[in-house]
Amino acid sequence: MPNSSSSSHQAPAAPVVVSAPRPFLLTHQQGVAARRLLGYVTSLPLTTADAQLLATVVSIRAARTGIGNLTAQDLRSLRLADPEGAVAAVGELGWRGQEALFGGNPDVPVAVTVPDLAAGADHPLPFGKLMRSRVSGWAARTLAAKPVRKTSCEARMAALILAAHGPSDASGPIPGELPAWCRAALPELLAKGFLLDLDDHRFRLADPVRHLSGMRPPPPVPRADDAAGTPSPTWDEWKARASAALRRHAEAVEHCAQCALPAEKVAEAFMRVAVPVQADEKVRAAYAAWEATHPGEGPRAARFTADFRASHGHGPSVRQFCLGMGWGKQRRALRVLVVRRLIAEGWLTNTDPVPWTLRPGSAARAGTPGAATTGAR
Repeated sequence: MPNSSSSSHQAPAAPVVVSAPRPFLLTHQQGVAARRLLGYVTSLPLTTADAQLLATVVSIRAARTGIGNLTAQDLRSLRLADPEGAVAAVGELGWRGQEALFGGNPDVPVAVTVPDLAAGADHPLPFGKLMRSRVSGWAARTLAAKPVRKTSCEARMAALILAAHGPSDASGPIPGELPAWCRAALPELLAKGFLLDLDDHRFRLADPVRHLSGMRPPPPVPRADDAAGTPSPTWDEWKARASAALRRHAEAVEHCAQCALPAEKVAEAFMRVAVPVQADEKVRAAYAAWEATHPGEGPRAARFTADFRASHGHGPSVRQFCLGMGWGKQRRALRVLVVRRLIAEGWLTNTDPVPWTLRPGSAARAGTPGAATTGAR
């Protein structure tokens, strides 16, 4: 029997495992919102990274109501070098309630009031519920990323700003809003592997953290050929050909931070040829059942579209309208029929077939049911 120790055979090499790229956490619009949040925080008269980190967490939690809930455990998890000093610093901004973070139950939420973020026409962070949640999750994941986790407060604040401003597949300029103390910590991020390249003016995110990139271009709208062989316009071409009013409306929807809709979805909605939705027997029966359980919804529907338009700068889509009214996820044909009836009754109106144009109708403006009510039914 041959001696196994003299065998010339070698063990097969272990296969190289190539990790699939991680999905990006932010869409284009959510990246815009993340940069807006950090721009707001860096504009505050705070002089330490500790205070800025605390202000970032509280601001995103208070973005919608002006009140952000924070626990003492949350504060400890930020690993601030001087938590008492950070709490005192945000108190000097007029923020209230954060003093209770010391000495109480570490798991009981403390309501921190941020007067700047109370409801108002000039709200600095006009985030919807989904937008706020996505940006908050992105910030938490960035601060918890392995190359960032055990760095200084200055490096972690810098990581947030660079991730929000960093292209996903190229180098980008170091943002001008980066505080001096964060700029001094950039070599630390390079040494820890958060950055792939760094010089005096530009940086590039390392591959393991590319998914944290917030500087992502809107997805291109695919070109398609119609039956006559004429290429359909791109989204930019369509906007260039549209009237000034229509283009402003389309861009209000496209750049709405609260809706945070994918650019390709907005483009498709405006550029597609409208196809009438038919109400067959089943849809009409479903509408009759819906109407029996939702009587007299006209005035509330008008108020909802007015409030939505005031908040977003454009009207809701049919789907946004029905969900916002609390009617649940209905079939598209039923949603369309409900809206058609409200329009026929005068409670709503729109600029058909332009999307996102629902608004109060003549009956709502007059304060009485429309004359077409009986005929519509």
